[in-house]
This record gives sequence, C-alpha cells and structure tokens, in this order.
Amino acid sequence: MADKADKGAIIQVAGLTKSYGEVLAVDNISFQVNRGELFGFLGPNGAGKTTTINVLTGLARLGSGAIQISGIDCTRNPKAAQHLVGIVPDESNLYPELNGFENLCFCAALYGMPKNERQARARELLDTFGLTDAANRKFAGYSKGMKRKLTFAAGIIHQPPILFLDEPTTGIDVASARQVRQIIADLHRKGTTVFLTTHYIEEAERLCERVAFIVNGRIVRTDRIADLLQPVQGKNVLILSVSDSGGNLSEEATRCFPQYQLQFTPGQMRVESEETVSIGPLIRFLEERAVQVSEARRRHPSLEDVFVQVTGIEAGLMRKEKEKAAGGGNQ
Repeated sequence: MADKADKGAIIQVAGLTKSYGEVLAVDNISFQVNRGELFGFLGPNGAGKTTTINVLTGLARLGSGAIQISGIDCTRNPKAAQHLVGIVPDESNLYPELNGFENLCFCAALYGMPKNERQARARELLDTFGLTDAANRKFAGYSKGMKRKLTFAAGIIHQPPILFLDEPTTGIDVASARQVRQIIADLHRKGTTVFLTTHYIEEAERLCERVAFIVNGRIVRTDRIADLLQPVQGKNVLILSVSDSGGNLSEEATRCFPQYQLQFTPGQMRVESEETVSIGPLIRFLEERAVQVSEARRRHPSLEDVFVQVTGIEAGLMRKEKEKAAGGGNQ
C-alpha cells in the first residue's frame, strides 16, 4: 500500500482531450490527485466522467494531452502503470459462466499472484463483501448488488496502491451501497489513493477530501470539500414542497421577499438567507396564490448547494438521474 504520509501528486493529467467522432467527450482538462487522497469527479451523466477514467486506465485511447501515474509516463503507453492500478468499471467485466471464487482467482492470476496466495485472497474478499455463501454460484445468477460487490473485489484483488472507481454504488440496494462506501473509506484510511467518479452528491461529500466538478466535458471547479462548503456555512435553508399550480411566481416572490434568495423548481421552493427564515409569511404568500404547501423543512447547506451554484445544474436533475440509475440506467 502507499504510505499516506508521503504526499505529492501520484496522478497528473494535463490537457486531456477525447472525442468520439463528432462528440467532444472530454475537453482539455487538467488536474492532479495526491498520494493517499480520495479524489472525486462529480457531475451529471454524460459529463465525461467515465471517458476520463477509461482514458486514465487504458480502456480508451487518449486523444491528446499527457498522463503520468506514480511517476510513469502513460501518455503513449496507457498500460505502463497497470500493475499499480485497480479498476472497478461502471459495468461488470467479470465472467458469467464462472462462479464468484473462480472469477476472483482468475483476476488474481492476471496479476501474476501465486495460486495459494490468490485463493487465500479470494476467500478473504468474499468474506469481506459478504459473498462467502455465494462463492460457488455462477456470477450470472448474482443479484445486481452482489455483482457490483464482486466486481469491486476483483478490482482490489492485487491490493493496488491506486484505485479507480467508476460510479461504484450506482443502481444497487441501500445496504450494498453502504457496505461499498465503508470499504472505500477503509481502503483510503489504509493509504490507498482513490479516484472516484459519481453523480451522487451526498456520496462525494461523505467520502472525498477533494472534488472536481465536471460538466459537458470541462472541469469547472476543483477544491477541497471543506473549502467548497465554507462560503455557505452559517446560512439558513428552507425547502417547501409545493403544488405546481399558481403559475410562475418567481419574480413576484422575489419582490415580496427581497431579504431571501429564492429558487423555484417543479414541486419545490428553496429559500436561503443569512438570517432565520420566517415560514409563516411564505406559506401565506403561496396559499393566497392557490399554491398548496405539503411540507416545510429546514436543512443545513451542503455540497449540493455549492454544486448548483457553481454549475447551474439543478439538484432536481441530479435526483432524477439517481432514480434512473437505480432503475438500471448507466452512464
């Protein structure tokens, strides 16, 4: 494992550009990931997250730019640092005709692990991911959550110092997602450098030390989570669940409540203020205009608020993508 105390860039990317035909998937992005860091790529589906991770891991050809991993120039030879890297792709790359134990042993063999060592490691990971009882079942018969966990186990079978995770919890059940996040956090604490792509804002906030916001193939902001949240600390946020009747009240509401920052999305009104928000006047304003309020809840500002401010992408869109992914959609 990497020594977490040994900081410095372990992944360096400069001017990475990648097109698929006429589609510019990644547009001249540059960033670095420090040794022992848990770095997040956060953005909506189609933003360029999977393309970036595929180029960095040699699964897609680099268009232009430069890549260096652990001091190794991977610009012309993307497989040069493969022995240092573990990959958990957004879709399983395991063999449906093999059982769980056989899949892990096969992956370990690809990294040159001796037979006894790979078998012991496979059993250890099956236990870690709660898959021991399914070890002799064919992968094709696994549930979606089980497939995701075995794919994760295969990616860390050789204990790589650098781990690339592409949407690791997309489309799996809550219990499996919680377990996967805990394993990610444990690996990070032990010194593994983790590059994580996700469109789950809460996941990025919970796990990552630093994130890059990527939209339409471009990085629009890179910063530490703590520094991103600092400007919104101390603000008061009120979320009102409202009916869609009443027409567009945005301009009128802004005139009536100049002390607040207001944002309307279908079924929701968001109120932000430096001072405590008074609920009563807002509800009366809405009800007088035939808008029904079904719920009012206060919450602390989060990375979601920062993401919306920086990118202009509504939180509702991210939530819809999350629901679509849970139903089996992929990036």
